[in-house]
Amino acid sequence: MAPPPLARVELDYSGGERLTMNMGPQHPSAHGVFRAILTLEGETVVGVDAVIGYLHRCHEKLAETLTYAQYPSIASKTDYVAAMTSEFAYVLAAEEIGKIEVPRRAQYLRVLTAELQRVASHLLWLGTWCMDMGGALGGGATIFLYCIRERELILDLFESLVGARLLYGFYQVGGVRYDIPSGWADSCRTTIDLIDQRIGEYEGLLEQNPFFLARAQGVGVISRALAEDVGIAGPLLRGSGVNFDLRRAAAYSSYQDFQFTVPTEIAGDCFARYRVRMAEFRESIRIVRQVLDGLPEGPISSRPGLKSVAQIRIPKGEAYARVEGPRGEVGCYLIADGSAKPYRMKWRGASFSNLAVLPHIIPGHKVADVVAIMGSVDPVFGEVDR
Repeated sequence: MAPPPLARVELDYSGGERLTMNMGPQHPSAHGVFRAILTLEGETVVGVDAVIGYLHRCHEKLAETLTYAQYPSIASKTDYVAAMTSEFAYVLAAEEIGKIEVPRRAQYLRVLTAELQRVASHLLWLGTWCMDMGGALGGGATIFLYCIRERELILDLFESLVGARLLYGFYQVGGVRYDIPSGWADSCRTTIDLIDQRIGEYEGLLEQNPFFLARAQGVGVISRALAEDVGIAGPLLRGSGVNFDLRRAAAYSSYQDFQFTVPTEIAGDCFARYRVRMAEFRESIRIVRQVLDGLPEGPISSRPGLKSVAQIRIPKGEAYARVEGPRGEVGCYLIADGSAKPYRMKWRGASFSNLAVLPHIIPGHKVADVVAIMGSVDPVFGEVDR
């Protein structure tokens, strides 16, 4: 007797079975300590639950125990990839409450270091993002090492200016702590000229690579309406067609003296965010050149030299100051009670606000695309968790 014919059974994984998977916080592409709980149907992500808080250090409470002279060095440890930016927001808030004037030379030096910091931050972003996408780029370590090579040159400049390479304490209430040493301006010009030449090399490596284009174009699209609704900022916002930059919309620290273009793209995908940052490289270098050409003479602080950590006292009041950091709006809300320490402080971290868009743009993509999308957001979890 012949055996019965074998029945063919097809298993449908399009929705009948879902898998919950942790991505992070130890995942190398989690950019620090981010945990994404992904709900998968096959390789497609259908849900994202973002979990943060692994790097919480009571930053805002700590500020109540430190004087206005001490805290700028601690502010560096929020967004430690762009430490100058965090210090900038803090001292602006204190100066607004105290109606403290900042000398013109100090304002220019603040702009100079902020733009160099933007270039250094974007270099680290580009290198690590390409490393995230790794083998698809023929080995992402190539562009990573190139970017780190150039970033080291900027950190050399910071080291010769303040004696540190990552966390600076350069800004202080009323001005800046150090003036540029002899020969520093010439070294700075040489460095930015070299980086300016290398940007085209990066673009050639990536934009002629079909794997990079496939991983970036049409992936993680943020519409203009979604961008405005969620409240993202920085390159994410400008990559979705919104022409908004605090340096232009609410100019601070003499930014109105400089000519620069606010780069925007309309596609809203990973590639658009990449293009915005590549254009920002050139615009920041353009600003740095203008600062060096027009750097005025004069004092670097409106306050006497610091002899005591409790020397700076801010009258009662409150203020919110914001600056355009590499990841968007960085804000500091400060309440002063007349003592040498703030009564309360609250940070508005750009990375924290930008992360809110992930559950809107990741579903519908493959697991591999999560890495590309996360990297294009460029979060730094020191300012997310604080």
